[in-house]
Amino acid sequence: MTRAALPELPSRHPLGEMLPALFAEDDLAQRFTAGLDAVLSAVLSTLDNLPAYLDPALAPEDFLAWLSSWVAAGLDPAWPEPLRRALVRRAVELHRRRGTVSGLVDRLELALGVRAEVADGPGVGWSGTPDGPLPGPAVGVVVVRVWAGSSGPVDRGRVEALVEAVCPVHVRCVVEVLEGPPGGEGG
Repeated sequence: MTRAALPELPSRHPLGEMLPALFAEDDLAQRFTAGLDAVLSAVLSTLDNLPAYLDPALAPEDFLAWLSSWVAAGLDPAWPEPLRRALVRRAVELHRRRGTVSGLVDRLELALGVRAEVADGPGVGWSGTPDGPLPGPAVGVVVVRVWAGSSGPVDRGRVEALVEAVCPVHVRCVVEVLEGPPGGEGG
């Protein structure tokens, strides 16, 4: 559905009723304003419902794509509508945590329905002793382990594309697809 002229959409504020008494009985004036009512009814209906257009849960489906561009949600048109709505609703939260382990795990679960574990690579270490040894060796790669979640089998190509899109550019990420959760735990 679009917000273009909708046939038979009545105007909630007919212009003919707002004319001075001199034009109330004028057939030409009434027909002319009725034509304007037909054109303006979609505009007035949209403006009357503007808060609903800005709510991802209520916005019309064709408006959702435009709304997602406002928050840089990066929607895939192939995704089901409820998923696209959820991503637009959570876009600010996901952007705030972009580049973090929890942000990546949440994005994978939300967008692709897969469960994930991230073995973080480069990080920060500190010691309470001045000039003390740093804990552990430096690792130059982040390993993202995924397994099937709510969406069924894992599509490795889609997982790799999403990981590449959200990982920081200075970090090398590797995706491993597992048969089940690490350590045989329940998911």
